[in-house]
Amino acid sequence: MTPALTRRLLLQLAGCASLSGALAGAVRAEGGPVTSPPAGPGFANATPLRIGQAALRVRDVERMSTFYRDVLGLAVLARGEAGVTLGTAEGGLLLLSPRPGAALEPPTQAGLFHTAFLMPTRRDLARWLVHVARNRTPLTGFADHSVSEAVYLNDPEGNGIEVYADRSPERWRWEGGSVVMGTHRLDVDDILALTDTRASDYAKAPDGLRIGHVHLRVGDAAAGDRFYRDLLGLEPTLRRDAASFLSSGRYHHHLALNSWNSAGAGPRDAGATGLDWFSLLSAKADLLAGTHQRLLTAGQAARPVAGGFESTDPWGTRVRLLQG
Repeated sequence: MTPALTRRLLLQLAGCASLSGALAGAVRAEGGPVTSPPAGPGFANATPLRIGQAALRVRDVERMSTFYRDVLGLAVLARGEAGVTLGTAEGGLLLLSPRPGAALEPPTQAGLFHTAFLMPTRRDLARWLVHVARNRTPLTGFADHSVSEAVYLNDPEGNGIEVYADRSPERWRWEGGSVVMGTHRLDVDDILALTDTRASDYAKAPDGLRIGHVHLRVGDAAAGDRFYRDLLGLEPTLRRDAASFLSSGRYHHHLALNSWNSAGAGPRDAGATGLDWFSLLSAKADLLAGTHQRLLTAGQAARPVAGGFESTDPWGTRVRLLQG
């Protein structure tokens, strides 16, 4: 008989000795022709701006495609010169662009801290936890962030991943204009109680899976604010410990910036692996037009791309502002 998963067994299968170790890992982790998915259920996707896709420069596109297919359940939607696009039946979420022989981007440089995949429901997070545990997928941390419940891991080339489920916005606390977010022990047993832990039924990513937020390493959080807040129009929700959290429409955060390990970092190496670009989507043409004008007024490049335009943050990460 296959044993039911318990917190202890899940931690053992995931390679963590204790929830304290998992919490420490969470602290360390806390980073084409296919269209982006439409706004799905959940606060993160009902805001004026929301995350669309992310593109990674990767050394081994086949190995990386297999990882995101087998671990997250993403489907391969397209293959072409630009790379491999993965997502759900609703649209693309991740583009893997091949860069054979590229150097791995150091974690002390500006770049991607993690891409955060938002599960539609807490039960979907439970089902996914059973899936990765049964397949002995290494995890790096677990955390309750007050507004959400999160699990962390890395892909084979070291790009950080967060998989999380939001709590209802009615349960979020705001104090003095800032959202209250912490890093606490995750109640794994309570999550696992939502599903049958004796076998995995997570065959593919659920409908409604989205990239809820992107977390970046930057050289200086204040400089990041000047670009992402003042020019792109995201609103600050929390600032602490050399980190800044920003969002649209009072989501807890669509974007996070930190200089915990990358303080003073200069321009990124465009030939190295890591985040190539990510997109912000909006259905409001006037919002995008206003952003475009602010960029031009500031002397910042706003290059046309299909569906919108693209700019570059102070460290060389490209951001696409698209109609969607």
